[in-house]
Amino acid sequence: MSRVTLAQWQMLAAVVDHGGFARAAEAIHKSPSTLNHAVHKLEEQLGVRVLAPVGRQVRLTEAGEMLLRRARQLIESAEALEDVAGRLAEGLEAEVVLSIDQIFPTNALAVALSRFSAAYPYVRVQLHETVLNGGIEMLYDGRADLAISGLAAQGFLGEPLVTIRFIAVAHRDHELHGLERELDLRDLQRHRQMVVRDSALRQSMDAGWLKAEQRWTVSHLETSIDMVRRCLGFAWLPETRIHDDLASGVLRPLPLAAGGIRKVPMQMIFRDRDRAGPATHAMARALHGAVASTCSNQE
Repeated sequence: MSRVTLAQWQMLAAVVDHGGFARAAEAIHKSPSTLNHAVHKLEEQLGVRVLAPVGRQVRLTEAGEMLLRRARQLIESAEALEDVAGRLAEGLEAEVVLSIDQIFPTNALAVALSRFSAAYPYVRVQLHETVLNGGIEMLYDGRADLAISGLAAQGFLGEPLVTIRFIAVAHRDHELHGLERELDLRDLQRHRQMVVRDSALRQSMDAGWLKAEQRWTVSHLETSIDMVRRCLGFAWLPETRIHDDLASGVLRPLPLAAGGIRKVPMQMIFRDRDRAGPATHAMARALHGAVASTCSNQE
């Protein structure tokens, strides 16, 4: 057992912060004699002088400064622990597990997580970045509290969140742009397509146009985007992820006769809305709010 109690460290901190025993006693509703006794007892137990008199006031000794600096970490940790315990007693989850498809706008996700963190700093977040059926599979397995997906989940009710526009693009120097005419599917078949693999473990699916004679399949959307930027193939990519590339002209939309733009409506799905805790509901609100404030160009 520790020889010095947390209360003693808190009283020492109060004396230092308020510039003396009398002001500290008034601030924390203790008598000056109680604070004086606690601090002197602390010094006696540690065998170190932590305060030295300076006129009618006191100041920390060099040893006192070092010890109090470390003690403040204990005080802050104890306060945080009590806050977490109080929230848990009110039914707050210790952790929220998210399953979010990689096509969801990263800016909206970052804003949502930032807002959630400010309100629930001690709730852990597990973020799984999924593709196609991967997120739905996590719901079926009970491994996600909240999912955002462009696919429907049988047996679950989703709510519309945002519609993502996909554009068929290639690097400006790609051979397809060199044709300088309207393209059809036969043109695409002769060139490499970048495809992102379904992250589901059991029931993976193929999605999109997959008839290119050459096809590279990758595990992450960012890899596909990088490969297209390097002029290694073409792909249908989310407009939100390539906005700057389109604006700069590095990537150009393919002049397809039809199908150059696709729209994927994304929805938010609770594993169990009625049994979800306050943190999960707060995360859902944060995601809705972030979409509203950052995706004005999306539907």
